[in-house]
Amino acid sequence: MSGHELLKMPRRLVLLAFAMVLVLWSQGPLGAASTARPEDVGLSSDRLQHVGELVQRHIAAGSFSGAVTLVARDGRIVYHQAAGLMDLEAKKPMVKDGIFRIMSMTKPVIGVSILMMMEEGKVRLQDPISKFIPEWRDMTVGVPLAAPAGRGGAPAAAAAAPGGRAGRGAQEAPRYYTVPVEREVTIRDLLTHTGGLVSGPISSYANRAVAAGAKETLADYTPRLGKVPLEFQPGTRWAYSAAAAFDTLSRVVEIVSGMPIDRFVKQRIFDPLQMKDTTYIPPTGNPRLVKLYSRTPEGLKPASDPVFMNGVYFSGGGGLFSTAEDYAQFAMMLANNGELNGHRLLSPRLIDLMDSVFAPDTLPGRTKGESFGLSVRVVNDPVARNSFLTEGSFGWSGAFGTHFWVDRKEHLIAIAMTQTSNQEFLRDFENMVMQAVVGSVPSRTGTTN
Repeated sequence: MSGHELLKMPRRLVLLAFAMVLVLWSQGPLGAASTARPEDVGLSSDRLQHVGELVQRHIAAGSFSGAVTLVARDGRIVYHQAAGLMDLEAKKPMVKDGIFRIMSMTKPVIGVSILMMMEEGKVRLQDPISKFIPEWRDMTVGVPLAAPAGRGGAPAAAAAAPGGRAGRGAQEAPRYYTVPVEREVTIRDLLTHTGGLVSGPISSYANRAVAAGAKETLADYTPRLGKVPLEFQPGTRWAYSAAAAFDTLSRVVEIVSGMPIDRFVKQRIFDPLQMKDTTYIPPTGNPRLVKLYSRTPEGLKPASDPVFMNGVYFSGGGGLFSTAEDYAQFAMMLANNGELNGHRLLSPRLIDLMDSVFAPDTLPGRTKGESFGLSVRVVNDPVARNSFLTEGSFGWSGAFGTHFWVDRKEHLIAIAMTQTSNQEFLRDFENMVMQAVVGSVPSRTGTTN
């Protein structure tokens, strides 16, 4: 538009156009999270330095090679730092946009996918899985037999990776018999880890017989899970289903949406949120891919990618790669009641449902102070948990040292990304972030949630 044409516009329209330009300019590039000084949103810059000090202590101690940490409040990133190395052997410095294997932080993405299908009336929490996968009818529950005299009890459950392809070592076969299920496994059971699916020694061992082959997909594997005995009667306790539950939920999304799960999450979640680096396809050869390490008595040693990260089997239990800033978009959407950058993925009511207590901390198997919502841990008692987190905070972690949480009361999210498991660091990271909160968000002072 020329200057002459602009002068001919009504003054009110000119002012409106100018205001819109200022808003867009303040938000930065389309889809990019804006930044702010910590003090602008009620955090302390000095206190946030404790996050970096914590990271450096763990790097020096050999806990992990490097980390990326991010904190945002009121939709604005106030802290985003890379520290250490992303490749020890090459002495390559960590970068803020490093790509990490986020493992079980995939689960909340699948949880949101199921909630989307619920909003469209295609899925209900009480729906039995057999409604979508008929092979799940007439399932059984494994009941352990007493160990023979002179022998120990049943062995501990092997780690059950997606597709049932982990833990094929020398695990002794557990002794058990089966009984019919008292009720069918439901969508709610799988979202809350109360279904007993591949979550203990009996079911993990039986899962080996139906494991997915190298070129098989969710559609091949999940029907066979109907033959695996459950660890307990559905709904009677909590036990973590490392992969099978959310692999099955991913298959349900595929069936009701008519799309493969990798395409569904890209079109419905990643593209709207501008999560350009989040994918199921291993970014082999990408210089930003952070190297995976295991802790050993001799120090950190390179580790291999899980076999299911093969670009064919799209595990809802732990198959995604992402960056701290990408996943922050997802977390900020949750903190902002289901909407971000003009894209609404879920209604506020469904976010309320997601972080509600479905499996209380009194249910056998749960940790005191931590309940479970729909695909996320919910802090219901910070004192019992010995934590600085706000009551109602929710999130989850990944097996290789990734972690996030959402605090809707404080309008805050935080992300930590490493590639070596360290639970102590993740708990301390929570506390170092929360001790930096020294005030309210100015724009929200006096408002109610």
